Amino acid sequence: MSVKQSVKDIYQAVGGDGNIVSLTHCVTRLRFKLKDEGKVDDDQVKNIPGVMGVNHQSGQYQVIIGNAVSDYYKEITKLGNFNTGEGKEVPQEKGSLFDRFANFISSCMSPLIPALIGGGMIKVILIILTTLDILSTKGQTYTILSAFGDAPFYFLPVELAYTASKYFKVNTMLAVSLAGILIHPNFIGLVDAHKPIFLMGLPVTAASYSSSVIPILLIVWAMKYIEGGIDKVCPASLKSILKPLLELFIMGVLALVIIGPIGTYAGDLLSAIILFIQSRASWLAMALMAAFMPVIVMTGMHWAFAPIFLAASIAHPDSLILPAMLVANVGQGAAALAVAIKSKNKNTKQVATAASISALLAGVTEPALYGVTLKYKKPLYASMISGGIIGFFVGIIKLKAYAFAVPAFIALPQFINNANKMNFTYAVITAVASLVLTFILTYIIGFDEEKPKEETKKADVSNLSEGANETKKVYAPVAGEMISLESVSDKVFADKIMGDGVAIIPSDNKIYAPFDGVVTTIFPTKHAIGLKSNTGVELLIHIGLNTVELDGKPFTEYVKVNQKVRKGDLLLEVDLDAINKAGLETVTPIVVTNSKDFVEVVPSDKIVVDNNSKIMYIV
Repeated sequence: MSVKQSVKDIYQAVGGDGNIVSLTHCVTRLRFKLKDEGKVDDDQVKNIPGVMGVNHQSGQYQVIIGNAVSDYYKEITKLGNFNTGEGKEVPQEKGSLFDRFANFISSCMSPLIPALIGGGMIKVILIILTTLDILSTKGQTYTILSAFGDAPFYFLPVELAYTASKYFKVNTMLAVSLAGILIHPNFIGLVDAHKPIFLMGLPVTAASYSSSVIPILLIVWAMKYIEGGIDKVCPASLKSILKPLLELFIMGVLALVIIGPIGTYAGDLLSAIILFIQSRASWLAMALMAAFMPVIVMTGMHWAFAPIFLAASIAHPDSLILPAMLVANVGQGAAALAVAIKSKNKNTKQVATAASISALLAGVTEPALYGVTLKYKKPLYASMISGGIIGFFVGIIKLKAYAFAVPAFIALPQFINNANKMNFTYAVITAVASLVLTFILTYIIGFDEEKPKEETKKADVSNLSEGANETKKVYAPVAGEMISLESVSDKVFADKIMGDGVAIIPSDNKIYAPFDGVVTTIFPTKHAIGLKSNTGVELLIHIGLNTVELDGKPFTEYVKVNQKVRKGDLLLEVDLDAINKAGLETVTPIVVTNSKDFVEVVPSDKIVVDNNSKIMYIV
C-alpha cells in the first residue's frame, strides 16, 4: 500500500478535521493533539500499513511511523485544515475536574521540586551538624546556611506565581509582583503588630503568606479572568499603561481582602483534616498510603500531594506523605535488589542493581518501578504488601518528618528532632524493616523472567568482542550509565518497535560518532540523529525523551546530513541541565533501526561506559 493511502487511513482513523486539534512530528512519530482520544481505535491504527505502533503520552496521540515519518507528515498536512504550528494556542485539554486539577497542581509544583529538595537536604545536613555539635545554632554560619535551606520554602508564593502564570498564560511578572505583595516586609510588619488591618476601609485578614501554597495558586487563577476582562474594556491606545496599573491594583486588593484569606482558610482546613486523620486513624491512612504509593508514582500524582503536606507542615511536621514515601521508596529499592540477586540474566541484574541503589540511597524510584517491579509485576505486588504492613506500624508509632527531602537512607536525618528523640530510631527501624520484609517477600514470590535467547547469550559477549568478520561493534556515543532498552519509560523504545538496542543515562554533554560511517538524518530540532556504519548498521541516537518539545534549544550540531564521520567525531552537544529543568528525561536510547537485517543485537554487560566502550555487538 502507498504512503498516500496509509496517510488517508490514519487521518480517518484519528477522526479527521473534526477531532484533530493540531499535528507535529518528531524523528519517528506523528504527534496528534486530539479533541477526544477515546474516539480512536488503537488496534485499527496499529493495523494500518506503515504504522509500527501507537502511544498515549503528555496529552498527545502518537502514531509511530519510523524513519519515513516526514513523508507521512507532508502528506497528512495536505488533507486537513488543522494547526501544524508549535507556537499557536490550542484549546484546553478535556478531562474530569479531578484530572484537570491534578494536572494543574503537578504542572505548578513539579518545576519547584529541585529547589525544594535542595533546600530540604541543606536543612537535613544542618540537623546532622548541630546534633553532632559540629555547628552551633547561635553562630552566623548556621544562620546563613539556614537561609539557604529556608529560602525555597519561604519564597514559595513567588515561585508558584511564576509556574502558575505559565500554566494559565497570564503576565508572569505581574503574577510574581502579586506574590511579592503577600510577603513584603511592610505587610508582614502589619501582621506581626497584631492589630486590625484595613485597606481603603476594607478589612484585611492578618495572615502570614510566606511558605504558603494555596493562596497564590487561587490568586493567579483569578488573575486569568481579570486580565481577560481588562483586555476587553481597555482602549488599545492606553493598554500599555492602564492594563498593568489596573491589573496590579485590582488583583492586589482582591488578593489581600478576599482570595488570600480564602486560600489561607483552605490551607488551615487541609492541615486540620490531616491532623484529624493522624489523631484518629493514622494506622489506616499510613497503611493505605504506603501500600499504594507506587501506584501514585505511576500516575504522576506523587508531587501533586506536595501542596497538602506543605500546607500542613508550616506549623506541624509531616506524619503522612513523607513517612509513607520512606516505606515505599525503600520497598522499591529492596524489591529491585531481590530481583538483581535472584535473576540469572546479566542485563536484568545490571538494570535492577542500578535501580536498587537509586531508590535506596537517593529515593528515586522510577528506575526500579518502570524498569523492574512494574515490568515483572510480582515484585510490585510484594512491595505493596510489605508497604501496607510496615505502613501500619508507622501509623501506630506516628513517625514524623521534620525537613522536606526525598525519603531514603541518605535522607534519614530529616526524621531527627531533639524534642522527639525516639523518632529517628523509629525511622531507622522503618527503613530497615521495609528493606528486609520487601526483599524476603520478593525473593520468595519470585518473578517471571524472560529467558535469554540460546543463539547468543550474554555469556558469549566476550567471544563476540574478539569479533569474527560477521560481528559488528557499536561504541558508546556518550559517556554515562548504560541501561537496557526495556527499562526506558517510553513504551515505543521499551517495546523495541523501532528496533533493538540499549540506552544510556548521559553524564557528559557531548555526543560522538559510535563507528565509522555517514550521517543519514538530523532532525530539525536536533534531538535525534541517524547514522549508517560502513558495515551496514543503521543507528538512531535519540537524546532524551520527548525532547522534540524543546525545539532544538539545548542542542548544537557539528555535522551535516550525508557527511562522512569516523568513530569519535563530535556529532552534537547538548545542555543536559536545560532538559532536566524542562522536566524531561535525559536518558538516550541508541537503537539499531535495521535490527531485522541481522541475527541478533547483543548488548554488552557494562554498566558505566565512555566513548571507548563497546555497547553492542551485532551478529
